[in-house]
Amino acid sequence: MRLVLRLAVTVAAAAAVLCAAPARATDADFLAAKSAFERGDERALTILQARLDRHVLAPYVAFWRLKLGLEPADQPDVHAFLARNSGSPLADQLRADWLKMLAVRGLWTQFALDYLAMPGEDAELACYAVQSRREREGDAALAAAKPLWFTGRATPDACAPLFAALFARGELTVADRLARMRLASEAGNPRLVTAIALDAPPHERIAERDLRRAEGNPIAALQSAQFAWKRPQGRELALFALERAARSDPTAARAAWVRVRAQLPDADRSYGNGRLAFHAARRHLPDAHLWYREAGDAVLNEEQHAWRVRAALRAQSWDDVLAAVDGMPEALAADPAWRYWKARSLTEAGRGDEARALYEPLAQEVHFYGLLAAEALGRAWQLRSRPAALSEDALAAFGARAEAQRVVALAAAGMRLESLREWAPLIRWLDDEELLLAAEFARRAGLNDRSINTAERTAVRHDYALRYPTPFREHFDAAAKAHGVDESLLYAIARQESRFVPDIVSSAGARGLMQLMPATARWVARQLGYADYRPAQIVDPETNTSFGAFYFGYWLARLDNHPALAAAAYNAGPGRAQAWRPDAALDGAAWIETIPFNETRDYVKKVLANAMLYARTLSKPEVPLSARIGSVGPRNGTGTVAHGAALPVAASN
Repeated sequence: MRLVLRLAVTVAAAAAVLCAAPARATDADFLAAKSAFERGDERALTILQARLDRHVLAPYVAFWRLKLGLEPADQPDVHAFLARNSGSPLADQLRADWLKMLAVRGLWTQFALDYLAMPGEDAELACYAVQSRREREGDAALAAAKPLWFTGRATPDACAPLFAALFARGELTVADRLARMRLASEAGNPRLVTAIALDAPPHERIAERDLRRAEGNPIAALQSAQFAWKRPQGRELALFALERAARSDPTAARAAWVRVRAQLPDADRSYGNGRLAFHAARRHLPDAHLWYREAGDAVLNEEQHAWRVRAALRAQSWDDVLAAVDGMPEALAADPAWRYWKARSLTEAGRGDEARALYEPLAQEVHFYGLLAAEALGRAWQLRSRPAALSEDALAAFGARAEAQRVVALAAAGMRLESLREWAPLIRWLDDEELLLAAEFARRAGLNDRSINTAERTAVRHDYALRYPTPFREHFDAAAKAHGVDESLLYAIARQESRFVPDIVSSAGARGLMQLMPATARWVARQLGYADYRPAQIVDPETNTSFGAFYFGYWLARLDNHPALAAAAYNAGPGRAQAWRPDAALDGAAWIETIPFNETRDYVKKVLANAMLYARTLSKPEVPLSARIGSVGPRNGTGTVAHGAALPVAASN
């Protein structure tokens, strides 16, 4: 709301600046400069830049001014800006834009002088960098471009001449073309599959009509079995049809696949079996774990490995769970989820000592599976909180840094993304004590998201009061009591949804502490009898927490009073939460692990773990996590919360 009011006066402020010059630049001047940049008004921005020269956000105004019309003649100004702002996000952005402009204009000498490899640089800039090297070193530089070929995403035009040269030299082969087609197919990018296939030389090309048939009606294509089985291109087309079919209907895809798969070599057949099993697992088909067995020793990507475990969990086939985890690459198997499920499978196999050896270190970690591991060992989980002794002088010194001042000023201007970008390099190399200092500074500045995320970065010394704060306590307490919902669950949701930024707006349009969509807020207002509800109220903390508590409680009551189901409904919608329910009662942790959406699965785990921590912080009755999640049953409600107990609610406290 504050941002809306500020922006409403931006145009007027700009006009005032142009007509009369106040003695000192203000935040309104900065917002006016932002508006001038967005309008492309170079004259207004130039005047405002002069006025804002000493403003804490002056680098942004200078950046906008350069961005408006970046030209080769701007080289001195660009170099001066990069020198003044070295290491800042703005310098990285300007350098990338400058280099791309030079590359487009073919100014390779200047490009080479200014190029500096940056972590995470995009493919376009990476390809321009190879083009620059090729200008100096000749075709020997092309080798650096080859790894950029292997992606399931479209690559920028800057890469095209490099790939063409690699193909011409034989350094990219027919097999490499087919490998990328497979990556694009796995990524669900049929347009790229078609583009790669049709770009091949005539003798290697797949007919366009065959590609269209495999994409448009893949089941029929598989059933017809009209593929050039002896050619690698024909076999790849069959696998493309299988991928398309399995995405929409794994059962029908399998029926067609089993009739033709003998036509393929062992490696291709195993690969196809693995892809079919993967899509079946994500659809919760009961035989998916059996189909995974048919994949044999096929190379699986990380996602396929994960869904191999999940398919076995859904079937409660513990032998397959153990085999799936043991079949993972070592780095992936070290993930807390797979360590926990391996321990569970060992327990089910009667190998308790081996299970305990896995549970012990896991139980020292504070997250969803760490809490479950502690409970599996029969012990209460412990929080080892050691707040740092922070001096006011140290906090003041941190706050005096230009980077910290920009972070606060950008947040106040409603430029949250830019504020986040400035914060990241500020804390990148801090030790635990310094991180806790930065987190406390952010908390005092009202930047709860920065405070929480920074406190979570500590390696040894942790402050759980900073990680799990309780701002807006009066509103959460009132909302919990008014709507009969556990306050610790409300805090858990808000921490995950908004990090307690009251006026935050998601890319989808969800707003406020509890991230309510406008349509949801209107519906809740009607249910609660708010005759005078106005959309602007949605970001008001009191209204937002009350509406969020009502909405969560509404679905909690309709979903067996099961917090995992209600959390999934809150994030992904009640229809999806219902659709994901099993045909028979399933262990609650296994149900959560098999949620098809990555975001929702992670969300539910974190909300439930957050709730455990907040219950302790708020001195609420502690219910074990395993009891909170119990089991999840089909839509007729055969699932239970362990011991048949409802969760404690604030209204009864």
